[in-house]
Amino acid sequence: MKYDLIIVGAGPAGMTAALYALRAEKSVLLLEREGYGGQIVLSDCVQNYPGIPDVNGYDLADAMMEQIRTLGVTYVQQAVTGVEPTTEGYRVQTSKETYESRAVILATGVTHRKLAVPGEETYLGKGVSFCAVCDGAFFRKKAVAVVGGGNTAVQDALYLAQLCDTVYLIHRREGFRAEETLLERAKNTPNIQFLTNTVVREMRGEMRLQSLVLENLQSKELWELAVAGVFEAIGSIPQNQSFAPLVELDADGYFAVDGSCCTLRPGLFVAGDCRQKQVRQLTTAVSDGTLAALEAVEYLK
Repeated sequence: MKYDLIIVGAGPAGMTAALYALRAEKSVLLLEREGYGGQIVLSDCVQNYPGIPDVNGYDLADAMMEQIRTLGVTYVQQAVTGVEPTTEGYRVQTSKETYESRAVILATGVTHRKLAVPGEETYLGKGVSFCAVCDGAFFRKKAVAVVGGGNTAVQDALYLAQLCDTVYLIHRREGFRAEETLLERAKNTPNIQFLTNTVVREMRGEMRLQSLVLENLQSKELWELAVAGVFEAIGSIPQNQSFAPLVELDADGYFAVDGSCCTLRPGLFVAGDCRQKQVRQLTTAVSDGTLAALEAVEYLK
């Protein structure tokens, strides 16, 4: 079967794009290599989505999927291995099948780089976070840690310092990659403590994260630091390499596409965290999905 639109990725951007295309009475195939929902399913409490004060990430993803299923989306859990132009649109190859459509939206998302230490997977969404803006409010008046040495890590520490009693900024080196102006602000913030030449070796707790086991790389000393949360700011990995022949990537591997979500190829669009942008939030992903779908619908006319 040939579809009007194929969407690659069933995170918030992809599901929102499907919603708008389906409401425009287009046939939509939504492809996802893993479970739907993207990064929001890692959060046990989402409080930054307008109109919904407090919702579990899984429940929000389920609600999004149920809405588009009611409208007739075709959802298939298969990994997309490539997309190629045809005379009538695009051919999308997965690990199992080949599909065709008149237009394609790439909403491939990102995966966060992880520390890969014992306890990390156990406490995902239970003290381990990758987004200070999303989850910082849960740790008001508590001690937290930020791991990383770039701009994102220092910005996260500065943001959290407004909410938390103590913020430990943990970096494996003495020097930081972050801009000097950001570093000076952090150094002049009384409740930010720098722990350099230090790495996380283990995460501990009972129902939630309660402490980090740290190692000083110079002295080799191990010790335990009590924190209610840890924010990992060591980078993200865009899932875009398979599509590099079609869409230009920037130096970090993101689609080099602006806020219009339109690529240079007719009928090919991108949406969500996979594209070049300053802010990556649930609401910006939904916004991208809306824009990409409306552009696709206009193209299909």
